[in-house]
Amino acid sequence: MTAEMVAPAWMHSQISAEQYESWSEEQCAGIEIVDGMVVVGPSASKRHNRLARLLANALDAAAGPDWNADTDFDVRLQDVPLTNRRPDVIVYRADTIDLTPTRPEHVLLVVEVVSPGSETTDRVVKVDQYAKAGIPFCWRVEQAATGVPIVYTYVLDPATKAYRDGEMFTGTVTATAPFSITVDLGDM
Repeated sequence: MTAEMVAPAWMHSQISAEQYESWSEEQCAGIEIVDGMVVVGPSASKRHNRLARLLANALDAAAGPDWNADTDFDVRLQDVPLTNRRPDVIVYRADTIDLTPTRPEHVLLVVEVVSPGSETTDRVVKVDQYAKAGIPFCWRVEQAATGVPIVYTYVLDPATKAYRDGEMFTGTVTATAPFSITVDLGDM
């Protein structure tokens, strides 16, 4: 069996924004597009998905009526070449809920929960891409062996389009402006 027999032909050529927008939700689920190429990541564990959902629920409750927090949808970082990332959690302006695609200017915070197989992408590549796109805040959540997550926060320096290190938290997460939140993640 060859790779061509397993992977569809479109995975071997650059995808435009117009092509991607013509695909069904089912075709787009579980993939990201980086520089026009389809990237399929490793499947997330139950622990990963639960942690992302708990964070999204807590952020959504704390955000108030002006912001929404959700999981599992694209953020269009650039149109040419097409780059769509799918953060584990995203906090975005509530008034943009029906706009497609979601763009960096709609987003306040992205959260990446690091999993085996995605370490370099989540720790380095995505953080750099989110900063260059102008997303104000980024959190990286490490799933420590103790079961208590470690949260690294980053704050965008708009002049350099790079993140500076924020605070690090274990078990408790505190967000900065425009809202404040404390989440006890010790039972994970």
